[in-house]
Amino acid sequence: MALRPSRSQSRDEQLAARNAASQDVFLREVDDALRQDEMLGAFKRYGRPIGLVVALGLAIFAGVLWWNHRQTVQAGERGEQMTLALDSVDQGKIDPAGKQLLALSQDSAPGPKAAAQMMRAGIALQQGQRDEALRLFGAISADTSAPQPYRDLAAIREVAANFDAMPPQQVIDRLKRLAVPGNPWFGSAGELVGMAYLKQNNTALAGPLFAAIARDKDSPESLRNRVRQLAGLLGVDAIDDTAKAASAAQP
Repeated sequence: MALRPSRSQSRDEQLAARNAASQDVFLREVDDALRQDEMLGAFKRYGRPIGLVVALGLAIFAGVLWWNHRQTVQAGERGEQMTLALDSVDQGKIDPAGKQLLALSQDSAPGPKAAAQMMRAGIALQQGQRDEALRLFGAISADTSAPQPYRDLAAIREVAANFDAMPPQQVIDRLKRLAVPGNPWFGSAGELVGMAYLKQNNTALAGPLFAAIARDKDSPESLRNRVRQLAGLLGVDAIDDTAKAASAAQP
């Protein structure tokens, strides 16, 4: 027959279990308190630098947002100023247009600056101020920060405005890199290079180059008709002699 535990033994076991549970709770509280102390100490030690880094990051982010917004606003303002300048030119109000373009040409943005300078140079050329126009065209062509299309166009306009005063070889050296099929300025630059060849009495290069321009569908029709006649006068068939014209376009 099994012996039943006495009441005193049951009480002792219950008391031991309670003590163990109380000790476990106490240990957990101590562990939590230690963790809180460690976090508080870490915050006291690193909280200030971390706060500074976070604040700096937020400041940079806000600055980027402001800069993007400012750039958008300035782009809209430049576009409006350019539109007003074009309207003034169309209405024959050259002086107001000149002031508006002068302000834009002093802009730090390369694109609007180059566009405004090109318009100023065109107005100067139209008013007979050839030296001022050449100065502006030359400045745009030499400005490495300006978009390349503006630089190329300025070089062509400068050479065209000063063609009679330039030695033929200088014209060829300035524009030969543009006077090749496939280049956006092939027609305009090629015509000037071809005329420089004629100044040198080099019809062997001038005629085929004119014929190549005449076949270039990207060139203006008026230019193609003009150089087609020149090619014919030089004895080059601008319609049939395709292979010869294409090869001669890159002397």
